[in-house]
Amino acid sequence: MNKTLQTDLFGFNETTNISINEAAENVGVSIATIRNWIKTGYLRQTSKGKIDNKSFLLFIDEIAGKEKLNSRANKLLKDSHDHQELSSNLNEEINSVDVEFQYLGDKYENSLSDSYRNQEGVYYTPESIVKDMLKDLPKNISTKTFCDPCCGSGNFLLEAIEHGIPPENIYGFDIDANAIAIAKKRIFEKTGYNSDNIILKDFLSEANSIEEYQFDYIFTNPPWGKKIARQQKEKYALIFNAGKSLDTSALFFFASLRILQEGGQLGFLLPEAFFNISTFESARKKALSLEIIRLIDYGKAFKGLVTKAQAIILTKNYKVKEKYLIKCEEPQKTFQRNNISFLANPKSIFNFWLDEESSEVVKTVFNYPHKYLLNNAEWGLGIVTGNNKRFCKSSIEEGYIPVFKGSDIQKNSLKKPSNFIPKDTSLYQQVAPISLYEAEEKLIYKFISSKLCFFCDTEKRYILNSANMLILNKSFPISSQQLCDLLNSEFMNWIFKNIFNTHKILRSDLESLPIHTEYFKQYYKFNENDYLNYLNIRKMNNGTYRIKR
Repeated sequence: MNKTLQTDLFGFNETTNISINEAAENVGVSIATIRNWIKTGYLRQTSKGKIDNKSFLLFIDEIAGKEKLNSRANKLLKDSHDHQELSSNLNEEINSVDVEFQYLGDKYENSLSDSYRNQEGVYYTPESIVKDMLKDLPKNISTKTFCDPCCGSGNFLLEAIEHGIPPENIYGFDIDANAIAIAKKRIFEKTGYNSDNIILKDFLSEANSIEEYQFDYIFTNPPWGKKIARQQKEKYALIFNAGKSLDTSALFFFASLRILQEGGQLGFLLPEAFFNISTFESARKKALSLEIIRLIDYGKAFKGLVTKAQAIILTKNYKVKEKYLIKCEEPQKTFQRNNISFLANPKSIFNFWLDEESSEVVKTVFNYPHKYLLNNAEWGLGIVTGNNKRFCKSSIEEGYIPVFKGSDIQKNSLKKPSNFIPKDTSLYQQVAPISLYEAEEKLIYKFISSKLCFFCDTEKRYILNSANMLILNKSFPISSQQLCDLLNSEFMNWIFKNIFNTHKILRSDLESLPIHTEYFKQYYKFNENDYLNYLNIRKMNNGTYRIKR
């Protein structure tokens, strides 16, 4: 890429300064990432909040692509499509007499670049999922209204028509003119009705002014993690009472509830993070204040996405019974869970893969006297060097110290050090207070992991950012080694997995675990069998746990 093309692409002249915010927005990274690139010398800061645009263009051209410091920045440059040409070709197909409109949406989606889909959160819903989500709609609904706030090429809209909702009662919103054109054409081809209710507008910006519609059914697959400015997210969160749930899919959830008729039904296809990450806690609590009908796991439904697609279907019923059953559907099994069992979880997590008996075990664990690590420990992150290849050596040299990665940590042991870094910590992007690394006693643990794996360090070891650390307050009633043994136990790992089910060991999740310090008054040294007996729980042959009856 030459510099002339770069200037055109980013909209800046090479000699100007640009703001850190503009730089972050144009390469699709966080402001923190831009600041890290400044700190490591890749970008030159000219004044507060400003960087030299020439250094920015040079970085994109010669460094980001070669060193792969940020895959998204790389992707922005290499993964693109000509949207104007794509739109022109699509219009020709729409006006063709031979085109099969049922498949035109899929063809259009497949023509979009991965970077565009990621930026806009565009992942069209497979027909099989659409049919399953709408399968329980009543038959006599010819007077009802239906809306898809992110209608794309119209899969949900067409399925609603199949269920008897007349096309004049079908509404859709989208910001993609091509998708809107396909959806309108599909409805016309199916019903002969040329709809004016499929609208080229941003639903989030419109929802505050369309309350008079009061839809009976709202089903959609909202943009997952669409990139919009945080200030705009906070504005929408305030308008729709979304609390701290700022992800775009959560904002669509709250906005849709606002215009859903009392007694109406809502169905959302969402990333699994909606069901188990703290960011979405406000949305889950809102859902639990209504009447949840189904929670469904569709597995990895979208090509190129590792996250699962899961759905929630609910009725806007504020007079719901205090206790009722929710249908939970996994690929291999279907069962019912009491709504109270989700309310009892930390952060109201929807661990709906867990059957009723197992959820009772989780609930029992929280009923025993316990303490939390919240406000009872000091936490620290491993060192972020900014460039491990540059700073890490495989053998000790003068002025270097051993440093441990997450993969070096095993339960109650450490591998021999295989990485050594300069002791001068001023060289690195991010370093916790030195007093934490050099504490007389601390727990270090794997950060990227689906299992709890802790080691009690008493030799003032340093760690990289694939590991984290915590130091118990002196007032906490058990020792670091006792806590380490408890967190490493099979049962605590089972509890952790069946509440949070993540691939990162987050501080907020650890702070939500019940720490049964009273156990150690009876048994000074941790033993798995003694611990289960203390909790009146038994381990089953299949690896799960049940309450002793």
